[in-house]
Order: sequence, then C-alpha cells, then structure tokens
Amino acid sequence: MTARHMATIEEMVAPKEAAVRVGVRELRNNLSRYLERVRSGDEVVVTDYGHEIARLVPLPSCGRKPSTLDRLIAEGAVTPPLKVKRPQPARGIPVSEAVSPLVSEQRR
Repeated sequence: MTARHMATIEEMVAPKEAAVRVGVRELRNNLSRYLERVRSGDEVVVTDYGHEIARLVPLPSCGRKPSTLDRLIAEGAVTPPLKVKRPQPARGIPVSEAVSPLVSEQRR
C-alpha cells in the first residue's frame, strides 16, 4: 500500500477481531498464556458465570499493533481531531468537618 492510498470505507470500519472470552478459572489457570495474547495486541474479556466482568487490553506503550485510526493518520488519509475530549470534573462531596468523627458516630 502506498502512502498516497486513500482508504476505503470498508477498510476504515472493518470489524476488529473478536475478543477472546475466558472464564475466571481458565484465566487463573493459564494467566501467562492470556497475558501473552494481550501483549501481542489481542483483547481478552473475562467472564464470571457467563457475564462479562473485565476486559484486558494492552497498554499503548506495550508495543501493540497500531489501530486502524493510527495507521490512517500515519498515511495521511485522515487527520486527528483538533481538540481532545475535555476532562470530566472531579465529583466529590464538600466536607466541612473531619470525616472520622462522623463515621464513628454512625457506627454506634
């Protein structure tokens, strides 16, 4: 593929490989094998009694395969967004006094 090749819609929205689904017991018994798959760029979905409870994905710095979007940006077929999503504000409860006495009082 040349640098001037424009990606087709099919190439841009091609479905990703299906994630590997694994139960908790199987993951525990073969953790090294599944971590190696994550290292190679695969996604592992952990299930508990058939319900998805976790997703293991490689870190960006782990040498994983570049995503389709990363590849298209590198080829110049698309441009990255000008603005990144703005961070969500931290949610918290304003506290006017020490929390420890309140917790102790509730436990009585």
